[in-house]
Amino acid sequence: MFTFRKNGHFYERIGKRGEPICIDDEIPFDIPDSWEWVRINTIREVYTGNSINKTEKETKFRGLTEGYNYIATKDVKFDNSIDYDNGVKIPKDLEKFRVASLGSILLCIEGGSAGRKIGILDQDVCFGNKLACFKTFNETNDFLFYYLQSPNFKEIFKSKKTGIIGGVGIAKLRNVLMPIPPFNEQKRIIVKLQDLFPKINEYGIYEKKLDKLNFEFPDKLRSSILQEAIQGKLVLQNPDDEPASVLLEKIRDEKERLIKEKKIKRNKNESIIYKKNKHYYEIGKEGNPICIDDEIPFDIPNNWEWTRIKNIVTKLTDGAHKTPKYIDNGIPFLSVKDMSSGYLDFSDTKYISQEDFERIYQRCNYEYGDILLTKVGTTGIPIIIDTNKDFGLFVSVALLKFNHDFIYNEFLVHLINSPLVQLQCIENTKGVGNKNWVLRDIGNTLITIPPLNEQLRIVEELKKIFQKLND
Repeated sequence: MFTFRKNGHFYERIGKRGEPICIDDEIPFDIPDSWEWVRINTIREVYTGNSINKTEKETKFRGLTEGYNYIATKDVKFDNSIDYDNGVKIPKDLEKFRVASLGSILLCIEGGSAGRKIGILDQDVCFGNKLACFKTFNETNDFLFYYLQSPNFKEIFKSKKTGIIGGVGIAKLRNVLMPIPPFNEQKRIIVKLQDLFPKINEYGIYEKKLDKLNFEFPDKLRSSILQEAIQGKLVLQNPDDEPASVLLEKIRDEKERLIKEKKIKRNKNESIIYKKNKHYYEIGKEGNPICIDDEIPFDIPNNWEWTRIKNIVTKLTDGAHKTPKYIDNGIPFLSVKDMSSGYLDFSDTKYISQEDFERIYQRCNYEYGDILLTKVGTTGIPIIIDTNKDFGLFVSVALLKFNHDFIYNEFLVHLINSPLVQLQCIENTKGVGNKNWVLRDIGNTLITIPPLNEQLRIVEELKKIFQKLND
């Protein structure tokens, strides 16, 4: 494949006998007569690296004394430097890992820093699959290095981004057109740029702002993805799925059965939300329907339903309202501080007696798979109970019990973490200092419910997406 110009037009020929094709519509600007337009893959070999999951990285490749340093996206910095001393090495006899040689360029091509992180290697390395290597040949890579930071390339890169996470595939990258000056002119351009760049770097305050944006980006991206998920936009709807209206009816029937068996108490504040003549109404056990159009923030698929947390749980309570007496060794007693990391942390808990534990458990009677929710101080953190270990709960933690055959606990966690619920948490958290998201307001939180099968599809899709974000 090569490009040439003729009679004021640019053409491209694929192969020696290929028919020339006019590519004028791809040429973004005029260049001197001594310059040429070329596809990147005609002057450089371009390829991506290999991914390593977190477990494999920690067990197989961390702490080695010999091998290639492994460079991930986080190791390429916004100031074009590369951190080689990250503790991860790849043995040189593992041929499945691609190597980027000294002098090659690494460019981030996926995620929040795609197209913005770039560096030139001063040693041979192995590297991640979100980085593209532009392999050096006999001549320097410096001109290409500067071109990949130019507004022209950034605009092209942005136009080729696809996917929720945002990235450019290696095939598209190889096909990018770039201008090439004569070699001696390249050297003169590089000398000039190297003279100018120290002056440009004086404006480092802007780089710090970009760093801050990049730091915040993953959380904002996760929030955006969760919003798509709870609006029914993440996965395709299946018309064969049992609609959520039937699912909510099953939950109501199940709760009536448990009430008759005296296993739970009736919540007199439960309600049903329904749509009629393009308007949303809510009706309680007693009373007239009330229009709640002003509460509905967005449209959902026809087989989804709006409801409130109180309508899907069999029990919504919290822990001990009176601080028990602490002892040196006994049953762990969990409060918000033991959940702020996003999981149950027993490493620094206080301990209570068996007697106090039994009193608290009579109130909560949690089970494996139920959800705990922080409600005082740091509010709105949901955690699935994934242990059979006994523990007590303080009043700062709420318990959500529900039938796991009707609501997937992982979906409910994603739902609570979504902007829909987190915004209601912020708006309804009351008090000064140690603020409280009271049980009544937690129960009244407006949520969306998809069909059961779609809940599972959403959970599986979010696992895939978040795994990519974490790599």
